[in-house]
Amino acid sequence: MSLIKFNPVRDLLSVEREFQKFFSDFESRFGFPSNRESSAELESAVWTPMTDVYEDKDGYKLQLDLPGLKKEDVKISYTNGQLKISGERKEEKEDKNGKYHRVERTFGRFYRAFTLPDKIREDGIDAEFANGQLSISIPKAEEAKPKELEIKVK
Repeated sequence: MSLIKFNPVRDLLSVEREFQKFFSDFESRFGFPSNRESSAELESAVWTPMTDVYEDKDGYKLQLDLPGLKKEDVKISYTNGQLKISGERKEEKEDKNGKYHRVERTFGRFYRAFTLPDKIREDGIDAEFANGQLSISIPKAEEAKPKELEIKVK
């Protein structure tokens, strides 16, 4: 009996790649600019980290689960309103003295991209990596923060 690695996200990524390819072909036929770098990253991705996105009055916060990785394994970049997170989780060597009955963890390249609002402080984006969790803070620009005006009653 051969080992079959269980990866439920692979099918979803495959569908996402097909949609990406469809829209990329559509864009190129009608003269819309496309982002080839993001397409290549997405096409080579094997898995997608789970992410929580949180907003408060001061900014946005992303928390990505990246168990088993170190901060050196993760690349974060921001260009033209897009925050891109990518990297790779290396597969562990199989033990020759035993055999696996089930492998559910995913190994290989990962990729996530988020389109950020226009009114953020690009120079204030900060990331912290601890215990397999990547936290990214994105501060809002002053004009995007909600303002409270006091109205006097007559």
